Amino acid sequence: MSLSSFLKKLFSSETAPEAEKKPAFTKKTETFTFDKLPMNVEELKALPEASLDTPFKTAALTVIALNAYASNADNGAAMLNFLKGPQPLTPMEKQFIRDRFMDGKTYVPISFFAGTSPDNNYTPSVPYTIMVSDNPYSYNDSTYVSLWLTSSGADSQRQIKLRQKPSTGEWFLWEQYILSDIRKPKSEDPWA
Repeated sequence: MSLSSFLKKLFSSETAPEAEKKPAFTKKTETFTFDKLPMNVEELKALPEASLDTPFKTAALTVIALNAYASNADNGAAMLNFLKGPQPLTPMEKQFIRDRFMDGKTYVPISFFAGTSPDNNYTPSVPYTIMVSDNPYSYNDSTYVSLWLTSSGADSQRQIKLRQKPSTGEWFLWEQYILSDIRKPKSEDPWA
């Protein structure tokens, strides 16, 4: 066999064994709707999504907890600790979250709700709706999942990483990257 024949055979997709071919990825987006936003951990635990049996549910509740944090840091931290499960917020995570809200940027978590925009000062539609999506790189590990949320004030989606506790099947918040800066609301933008 010549070198060119060998290379053709080696790199030809037609000759690849069926077991080596990966199925095409189908993007999944889950939508969560809430008539009222919980403002403390008891109200959060009362939601059906608080079963934490899918990473999508935990991701949606993380947005809600961060929104509650913007109104009341203690209640928001308690909600986040519930979502973190066996590993509560570290002092560094608490400081990071506190820093994100220090300049009055309480509009960042609400920007993940449907109906918000910088032009309407991030006023969400009611009922409150959050969409959580995966992508081809979401499932690189069997116990960790990276999911994505869209902020109406950002140009790219934001990531939340979740970890499954195999003994219970629950998904807990591991890391969140959704508090990055976004466009200011029109009311705060001196150039608007």
